[in-house]
Amino acid sequence: MNSFSVTFGNVLLTLLYLLPGFLLQKSGKVRAEHLSSVSAILLYICGPCMFLNALTALDPSPYFSGQMLLFLLVSFLAELLLLLALTALSGKRRKEFRFRMLALASVSGNTGFFGLPIVNALFPGVPEAAAFSCMFCVSLNILAWTVGVFTLTGDRKYISFRAAFLNPTVISVLIGFVLYLAHAKSWLPELLQGGIRSVGGMSTPLCLFILGIRLATMDLKGLFTQPFVYLIAGAKMVVFPLFCYALVVFLPLSPVFKASMLILGATPCASVLLNLAEMHGSGQSLAANCALLSTLLSVVTIPLMSLLMVTFQG
Repeated sequence: MNSFSVTFGNVLLTLLYLLPGFLLQKSGKVRAEHLSSVSAILLYICGPCMFLNALTALDPSPYFSGQMLLFLLVSFLAELLLLLALTALSGKRRKEFRFRMLALASVSGNTGFFGLPIVNALFPGVPEAAAFSCMFCVSLNILAWTVGVFTLTGDRKYISFRAAFLNPTVISVLIGFVLYLAHAKSWLPELLQGGIRSVGGMSTPLCLFILGIRLATMDLKGLFTQPFVYLIAGAKMVVFPLFCYALVVFLPLSPVFKASMLILGATPCASVLLNLAEMHGSGQSLAANCALLSTLLSVVTIPLMSLLMVTFQG
């Protein structure tokens, strides 16, 4: 199978996880007000296990340790540079909340729950791709709670280095990196590794179940008829991945490094936007619409990005 078929099939499968949540909400079997509890399970249990599994599956090597750190740096620079560029291009319009959301949403992707399984499918038997996803998640968390929250609110008091570094994603990736360096793959009991793998494997379905429930509570006509949301989705899933890829495509880096940068850059808008919108006290609906619409559109955009990967790499 070529990369387009693999990517299309796996993105479509991922989107099908929306259906159970959507149907359960519509039938009255679940209630949207309970989502905070389910989200906590995802954030504090399933997600960390997913990251731990991705990193402990690797055999340590100085070369790949350097590659992971380089990926962290490049992904952070890509996010920061495009965010600053879009903020500057918006000019006086950046006083409007939606243009500030455009700048931040364009670089904030669901690189973990959505992106990790996609790059795993593209590169079966190459665990480095999943590790790159972990690095992208860390860079986003650091950016979101520093430059990102300042961009959205315009107030330095909301910048939180504590939130940027002391959160479940960054902590679990750091622990996973230490275990990777300690070659935990060789001495962690298989029973424990299997448990971490199983719980981590719940992350993507659970994330999409939650999105499906949210989708069922929304006005679908309103979701699909807001031009500005399409603009944000296009910037996130077309402009940003192309920008990321342009930074690395001609550098002497591995094909997996370059492809991971492209595909992870093309992931839909991240749910962290909702948290930051809540902090601002407005824009929650816009943030939710961005996450949902971009997720639905990803079945087209991510496979198309994989064609670009093939064009440059043969």
